[in-house]
Amino acid sequence: MPIPDYQECMLPLLEVLADGKDYPLRAVTTALADRFGLTDAERKEQLPSGQQSVIANRVAWAKTYLKKAGLVVQPNRGVVRLSDEGQAVLAKKPAKIDNEFLRHYQSFTEFLDRTSAEPDGGDIDADTATPEEALEDSYLKLRAALADDLLERLKACSPSFFERLVVDLLVAMGYGGSLADAGQAIGRSGDGGIDGIIKEDKLGLDVVCIQAKRWKDTVGRPEVQGFAGSMEGFRARKGVLLTTSTFSKEAHEYVTRIERKIVLIDGRQLAQLMIDHDIGVATARSFVVKKVDLDYFDEEG
Repeated sequence: MPIPDYQECMLPLLEVLADGKDYPLRAVTTALADRFGLTDAERKEQLPSGQQSVIANRVAWAKTYLKKAGLVVQPNRGVVRLSDEGQAVLAKKPAKIDNEFLRHYQSFTEFLDRTSAEPDGGDIDADTATPEEALEDSYLKLRAALADDLLERLKACSPSFFERLVVDLLVAMGYGGSLADAGQAIGRSGDGGIDGIIKEDKLGLDVVCIQAKRWKDTVGRPEVQGFAGSMEGFRARKGVLLTTSTFSKEAHEYVTRIERKIVLIDGRQLAQLMIDHDIGVATARSFVVKKVDLDYFDEEG
């Protein structure tokens, strides 16, 4: 039979995990290949990049989508387990699980909204989309999934590692002069985050106050107001407040009404900045899209 697409893998994947135990994703992939009766050649069929088998890629994306809906969890790297919600879904014995089914879960629809090239957040039509539109849509999905994975790791890392990560990011963005300068300026770990000052540029013409914490709850106006007050001790006019959670509406409104310039960076923005500046990520593969060089074929030129 043809290799099933990732949506066809969703329900069988949940059924493989039905006993509630932890399973390596590689073992799940093998189990699904057995279940679908794939031949040895089909199991070995590779993506055009040659870096992953087709069936492994489709099972991985089925897992990603199910995870976004909250039907599976990943307790450890490369390990997957059925969630309580996943158990509840299986108990209802659905005939099929696909993207339309998963749209009933808010976390999944929010994920789609972040990963679609369509203005309304909907999936593009594969039959009518241009190759460029399909490529852009795929890129957005890959980037959003990567950002979510980064955010999970940010919330789980130690305070000291988080401190180093923020230093690396700020230097990559052009602040702090050097890693040594930035490390000395910010290296004040303590209560689950970092606090300090950093040069705005390599010459140190101005300073920026930094506060970065792995908050779990929404950061409100009182925390932001306290940060703004602490900047007075450094005579600083600019500050950056980073969190792995989110900021309240009141917090955003507050920074627009004060004289000091404070930038609020929440967890999702932090993950996107890490991707943009190659912090904590590595290039898996790259595709170069070329077009005809009209100047080359201009015989009159």
